[in-house]
Amino acid sequence: MHATAIEGRDVRQRDLVPPERLSQTGVTVIGCGAVGRQAALQLAALGVSDLQLVDFDTVEAANLAPQGFLAGDLGRAKVAAVAEQCQAINPAVRIELVQRRFNRSLRRTPAVFCCVDRIAARKRIYEQVRETASLFLDARMSAEVIRVLSVASGRQGEAYLQTCFATEQAYAGACTAKSTIYTASIAAGLQLAQFTRWLRRLPTDRDVQLNLLTMEIGIA
Repeated sequence: MHATAIEGRDVRQRDLVPPERLSQTGVTVIGCGAVGRQAALQLAALGVSDLQLVDFDTVEAANLAPQGFLAGDLGRAKVAAVAEQCQAINPAVRIELVQRRFNRSLRRTPAVFCCVDRIAARKRIYEQVRETASLFLDARMSAEVIRVLSVASGRQGEAYLQTCFATEQAYAGACTAKSTIYTASIAAGLQLAQFTRWLRRLPTDRDVQLNLLTMEIGIA
C-alpha cells in the first residue's frame, strides 16, 4: 500500500507542471546510475505517481561520488537503493523495480528516460519502445559535456537514430567512464525540463548540448 499524497506539496510548481497530466503519465527510467538516479529522484520530487526503474547492476564503491549513492547502498541493487530514496522524497509514488536489462516483455509507459551508457543499448531500447512511447529522452555525458536528445514525433525519431552511430565511433569507453555528480544532476535536470515542456504540450528540443567547462550550449 502506498501513502497518500501530501496536500500542497506541489503548490509552487503547478503553473509549470500540469498536475493532471503528471498524475496520468507513467515514466520508465532505464539505467539507475549517474544520470538515471538523479532523474528518478527529481521525478519523485516533481510528483510522478507511476515510476518504473530498470537496471541490472549493483552499487560499487566507484559509484558513490559520481552517482550519489549512500555508503550503506554498497552491494545493493541500484533499483532498490534508488526506489528507497524516491519514496523517502515522495511516499505516494508507486515504483516498479526491474532488476534486469530492458526488454520487450516489460510494461510500457508513455515517457521513457534512457540513461544507459552504451550507444548500442540506446539504439536497441529506442527501437523497442518507439511504437509505444510518446516521449523518449536520452541523456549522454562525457566528463563535463552533456547531450540530451528528445523524441516526441516520428520525424524526431529518424533524426535520433542518426545519432546512434557505431560503437567504435563513440567516445572511448562507457559514456560515464569519467563523470561527476554535478554533471549527472544537470543532465537529469535537462531531461526533466524537456519532460515538463511535453507535459505542457510545448515543442521539445530535439538536441541540447552543454559543455560545462567552456559554458557553451547548443540547441537544435
